[in-house]
Amino acid sequence: MLKVPMVDTQAWHAPVQDELEQAALRVLRSGQFISGAEVAAFEQESACYLGSPYAVSCANGTDALVLALLTAGIGNGDEVITTPFSFFATTEAILRVGATPVFVDIDHKTFNLDPALIPPAISAKTKAVLVVHLFGLPAELDALTVITEKYGLLLIEDCAQAFGASYQEKKVGAFGHIGCFSFFPSKNLGGFGDGGLITTGSAAIADQLKQLRNHGSRLSYYHESVGYNSRLDEVQAALLRVKLKHINHYNHQRRQVAQWYKEYLSEAPLVLPSGNDENTHTYNQFTVLVPDHRDAVQKQLEKQSIASRVFYPTPLYRQPVLSNASRPLPVCEKVCEQCLSLPIFPGMVAEKVKALSAILLEILA
Repeated sequence: MLKVPMVDTQAWHAPVQDELEQAALRVLRSGQFISGAEVAAFEQESACYLGSPYAVSCANGTDALVLALLTAGIGNGDEVITTPFSFFATTEAILRVGATPVFVDIDHKTFNLDPALIPPAISAKTKAVLVVHLFGLPAELDALTVITEKYGLLLIEDCAQAFGASYQEKKVGAFGHIGCFSFFPSKNLGGFGDGGLITTGSAAIADQLKQLRNHGSRLSYYHESVGYNSRLDEVQAALLRVKLKHINHYNHQRRQVAQWYKEYLSEAPLVLPSGNDENTHTYNQFTVLVPDHRDAVQKQLEKQSIASRVFYPTPLYRQPVLSNASRPLPVCEKVCEQCLSLPIFPGMVAEKVKALSAILLEILA
């Protein structure tokens, strides 16, 4: 029986296992576990790779979003326009700082925020647009930049699923006021636990982020603000430095797996992911739309020991904590009813993709 997990970390890490073990051992022998040389080096190397003047690490991707909003001065009484189709952390961060999320529908091809729908949603309280580069596909950053500049809004990028993705040859996270990344193990640059990163072009913002992540302190036992305990540890930084060296290869492998899926499923009654040749999709997820009987198809895959996930089954405005927070958005509603993500990870071989696709075609038939 074919058995395929959503992410096979052993297959992914096997080629660099020795490097990873040496990096972990290096930290253990150093005796330095918090705010040391590994974190500083990882921040510098990430900034260089992403084309951002500054990169500040933190404990996780959600904290990256919260800290970004705080440094942007967003809080009580403010509104932030964002997507209804993403993981809850994006909306959670807006709520956490006391602001109100304003949901705008998504584009039916890309699943990303539809820029054309943003202007009607802008009010006197709107302070920012928080855009998500969902599943690794960059949002329409040219249009978003024009809109945010026209209306005097901040553009904040949620790049949690898109480390290494490019829009017109420029890495995401380097376009907006600030960019936020996650190193959850399944992400493109997946760590070995939680971790996060924030990019910015402002030295003042970078300094403020470093203060906030460390209990509001620049100097030991001297606290200028109420901050957080949100630091990336040395072991995570060392391991991420190993994988950062290979991130282009990992993303290339993901695109290759996606291409195989598209080839083998080209005749299937599915809506396959779309992309723009000018934008580099990194396929953190390979998400299709199943127009009929999505849940039944998923159950049949499960019987065959093939993993699949519904990212995401419920529009964010329908979450219990946000009940009645927004009118229904038709594209988002439809996508939530039909979306299904198939296994994809570096190290996934063509034979496995072909066999999985054949089983899926059989189920759909």
